[in-house]
Amino acid sequence: MAGFLSDLVQYQKLLLMIVVLGIGGTHVAGFQMSVINYASPHIQKFINETWLERYGSALHQKTLTLLWSLVVSVYCVGGMLGCLCSGYLTAKYGKKKCLLINDAVLIVATLHMGFSRRARALEMILTGRFLEGFSAGINMNAHVQYAGEISPKKLRGFVNVTSSVFLALGKAVARVLGLRELLGTEDTWHVLLSFSGVMASIQLLFLPFFPESPPYLLLQRGDKAACLKAMKQLWGEGNYQEEFDDLMKEKTTTKGTKIMNVLEVLREPSVYPQLSTMLLLLLSLQLCGLSAITFYTSDIFKTANLQENIIPYVSLGVAVSEVTSAIFCSSIIDRFGRRILLWGGYSLMALILVLLEASLLLSDQFPWLHYCSVILIFLFIITYGIGPSGAVVSVMNEIFTLSTRSSAFVIGGIVIWLGLTFTGMVFPFAVMLLGPFCFLIFIAVLIVSAIVIYLFLPETKGKSTSEITEEFNRRQFQKKHPQAVEENAAEEKTFCTKL
Repeated sequence: MAGFLSDLVQYQKLLLMIVVLGIGGTHVAGFQMSVINYASPHIQKFINETWLERYGSALHQKTLTLLWSLVVSVYCVGGMLGCLCSGYLTAKYGKKKCLLINDAVLIVATLHMGFSRRARALEMILTGRFLEGFSAGINMNAHVQYAGEISPKKLRGFVNVTSSVFLALGKAVARVLGLRELLGTEDTWHVLLSFSGVMASIQLLFLPFFPESPPYLLLQRGDKAACLKAMKQLWGEGNYQEEFDDLMKEKTTTKGTKIMNVLEVLREPSVYPQLSTMLLLLLSLQLCGLSAITFYTSDIFKTANLQENIIPYVSLGVAVSEVTSAIFCSSIIDRFGRRILLWGGYSLMALILVLLEASLLLSDQFPWLHYCSVILIFLFIITYGIGPSGAVVSVMNEIFTLSTRSSAFVIGGIVIWLGLTFTGMVFPFAVMLLGPFCFLIFIAVLIVSAIVIYLFLPETKGKSTSEITEEFNRRQFQKKHPQAVEENAAEEKTFCTKL
């Protein structure tokens, strides 16, 4: 306890920066992803009313559905474009300037959303959603990388997981403000959609008082003095020679300090093991069954005979569980490591889905199983937050060097945004065809992911980027040239014998 309190005092500037980064980073993205559901009926009514005012006739239901789908999907289109631009922007301007520019874009976006009702303009909603998506595509990548680069080695896991904490917190805030008692009404939905602009303004105001990340200052700008100054500014007075030496080693072992673009990363064979690991983690995270749980939550709560007016608050409890579990993950990840949180978390999630599948299929015969389903939903969300949700972000940040990290995150970001689009379009039809049996797909994905991670993912806890890179290279070399490795080992043994 005394050590924890001393860390709070020593790293108080780092903790403040984590809050400032999170407020205008993944918190905003989480808020925007969730808030649209609470404004949905009011926006659709607004679209119908403005169409009637302009053209004198009401919209056909199919046309209204198409326009609403456009409002939802244009966010993902903007997200993919923002993600594509994030690699270039973070490499050219650094994470700090990139986020500040992005805050200005987000403020413009929320102004469009906020004044759309007064202007009676559907086009402003579409423009605002597109710009919000573009902003989210940038800030999710920049925030996660920035957080990973400002942390000392012993707190690296904790700081990396904070991006997941703020993402979950954004979803929870959206659920709170979206309640009918607050901003989820017909008169205030435009205010609800503009709330993320307040968060962007806070970051725009306070982020200039914090430094650029030490790795960027040393490896990209070659400014040793600025790097050491940033370390002391964030981590307090102390001897940080070990962290500085790790950065210098990374500088000498990588191909210069030039930040590689996406095509260069894709053409670099030495990065393939890290890219394969990242894609495995991202795909397993998107296909872990969280979308199915979210889709079925309201129906399960209704079949459990929960009153209609209580369901939003129970759903809020689910969101709070996700935030709490993510915070707990940040407190244990540097103690237990990443691998066990990943393969252990996926294994436990698979078991929970098996039990949930059984409870859904047997609930007609045993009505009390409806309540078990509610409990299993909470357990699934908690396990997801404690394990994979935070550990995936941490591993992604740690396995890439500065020269490849920005472009690797662009590739990963595209996978995420395409996955969100694909899931949103295909998953409802899968549910219609398979019903509760759709969980079997996710159970299979979870089991396979747990086995692959257990067998092949190296532990990154407490290791420098250069050490992790060397381990990936060693595994790749052993896989390609096992005979050569054995011959080298024999030669070394003979040489030792001769001595």
